[in-house]
Amino acid sequence: MRIRYGATQDGRPVKKAIVYTRDEHSIRLDAVDKDAVYIVERLRANGYETYIVGGAVRDLILGRHPKDFDIVSAASPARIKRIFRNSRIIGRRFRLVHVYFGPKIFEVSTFRSLKDGPTSNTYGSIEEDVLRRDFSLNALFYDPLKEIVVDYVGGMKDIREKRVRPIIPLSVIFKDDPVRMIRAVKYAAATSFKLPWRLVWKLRRQAPLLSGISPSRLTEEILKIVHSPYAARIIENLEFFGLYGYLQPEASALLRRDTSFRSRYIKGFADLALKAETVRAHGESMAVLIRDFLEETIDWEGGIIENYKTAFLEARRFVLPMNPPRAELDHAVRLIFGEHGLTVKKSRFLLANARQADPRLLEETPETAVPVPEGEPKRRRRRGRRRGKAAGAGRETAALPSSSPVEDPGE
Repeated sequence: MRIRYGATQDGRPVKKAIVYTRDEHSIRLDAVDKDAVYIVERLRANGYETYIVGGAVRDLILGRHPKDFDIVSAASPARIKRIFRNSRIIGRRFRLVHVYFGPKIFEVSTFRSLKDGPTSNTYGSIEEDVLRRDFSLNALFYDPLKEIVVDYVGGMKDIREKRVRPIIPLSVIFKDDPVRMIRAVKYAAATSFKLPWRLVWKLRRQAPLLSGISPSRLTEEILKIVHSPYAARIIENLEFFGLYGYLQPEASALLRRDTSFRSRYIKGFADLALKAETVRAHGESMAVLIRDFLEETIDWEGGIIENYKTAFLEARRFVLPMNPPRAELDHAVRLIFGEHGLTVKKSRFLLANARQADPRLLEETPETAVPVPEGEPKRRRRRGRRRGKAAGAGRETAALPSSSPVEDPGE
């Protein structure tokens, strides 16, 4: 173990971080993604301090195989993009770089400063960046070239003591970003670590802050949870701390009211954890989220088309405020229909049905066609070119003006 020193304003040395060597941190280099190592190597060769950071380092120390490898560097996003042609800059306020290697995406961020507060977008040093991270177990920096772990906040000790400890003061950590409450519970459930009692007290007291979080962020968090192999434990813990009701209010109410529903719901995610990751990622996770609700809601003896439309709309309403990708929810509903011996082709349904059922669903259900059961012939559209005055009028109204209020789908 070595000590990394810095200097005070008057030039005196001061302890900044503990540096753990290969024998002390026990990370095996062959467990690290080779493309992640290559990114670090390229940025280092260009003179930029660079590390693998976050959950990947935590999982490597615990002997697990990380799903994602996040990287942090002193290089600016523009400079990172110039070094890697297979990359693009994302984000508006908080700019990051995604580096692509086939189907793999590596997120590369720049050290952030504390100059303008904990949520600023000002670039800074590694010493500032570490203090902006939420919990100590996610604030370790791994250098795969030197095979060292740099620890500024006692994260290694917390991992060894199996504790989830916040870095940001409790007085502001959840006020700055209430989603950190979900992450705290998620990290504890995924690692079987303990939450300090003062942190637990804050979770219970400040849970209502989650009501102000946008549906898009809540969707992102719940999708991460249901695709996790630890989903059952995470959901149980979120419900225990009174947080799941802000992610899935309908399901949370049923979990508290119906013990039979609770056991089936949790067991569904526990069984899913035993299946391959590819299965969890392709609709089965979403199916577990809605299966028990639809089993009691849908008349499985009724017509397949009307049942499908009802099931899709009810499932969409059940997972509010979550707004999952329509294709994923559609796949999950069809998967459940298949379990009842009913096959529905991959298709969509009429906007009119959504308008009549619930105006809140309008944004998520644009104009679509009624699903066609397996074996029934599809209607073919006539494709012809209009001629004469009517055709000319159609061409004139086809283009939208530059000042059109219609939202750009790419935004």
